[in-house]
Amino acid sequence: MKSIGEPRWVATILSSPLLWHAARLALVSAYLLGGFAKLSDFPGAIAEQERFGLNPGWLWAALAIAVELGGSALLLADRLVWLAAGALGVLTFVAMLTANAFWAAAPADRWMLANAFFEHLGLIAGLALVAILSARTRPIS
Repeated sequence: MKSIGEPRWVATILSSPLLWHAARLALVSAYLLGGFAKLSDFPGAIAEQERFGLNPGWLWAALAIAVELGGSALLLADRLVWLAAGALGVLTFVAMLTANAFWAAAPADRWMLANAFFEHLGLIAGLALVAILSARTRPIS
């Protein structure tokens, strides 16, 4: 797919397979770190889930680890990207509503939580874009 208007050197960079891989790795880096951190401290992961009102904490922690690590692996392998991006997006949406509920926070905390909320919304958009781009590179079967 050729885009109109960018300089040739920009088009070359944007069409680089290395950039495609690096961008996907950057997109899932927080999920990989979070998944491994939860896995290495499962009792802490359970407590975190319960602190946000997600019970039973062990179930939500296990689901978060599976989605963060499994979804990241699928996205990096460019396999079932629609499923991986969707699962990571839903996990991120749940995190937005529970951990970044700026509308229910004390006034002193609202700006920081609102910022984190909208950063997470940007991650969901990035995941959707990766799923769209990945689908466009595959032949329809």
